Amino acid sequence: MGNMNKLWKGMLFGALAGGAVSLFDRDTRQAVTSSCKKGAQTATYYIKHPNEAVTQVKETTQKIRTTIEQVSEDVSFISGQVEELKGLTPAVKDLVEDTKEVFTKDKEG
Repeated sequence: MGNMNKLWKGMLFGALAGGAVSLFDRDTRQAVTSSCKKGAQTATYYIKHPNEAVTQVKETTQKIRTTIEQVSEDVSFISGQVEELKGLTPAVKDLVEDTKEVFTKDKEG
């Protein structure tokens, strides 16, 4: 277990060091600064307008629910189709064999 902790700590410190080194690049610093400012502005806006934040969360939650329901319906439909195909397969096989027999008899006769 101790080795795993060392691994995670090493990964964390490596990521932090990599992030710090990348900040030496001017464009990266500007992008990070811009991103932080946008994040702060968004947070400030939602702090001042909590009702909109609640509405946004409700809308997102509803979209997620709708998507899950649609996927569930699609999976149910596909499962039904697969079961139907499984049921049809023996019937189709029998039909093909019967048709083959009829054509074979016609050629022989």
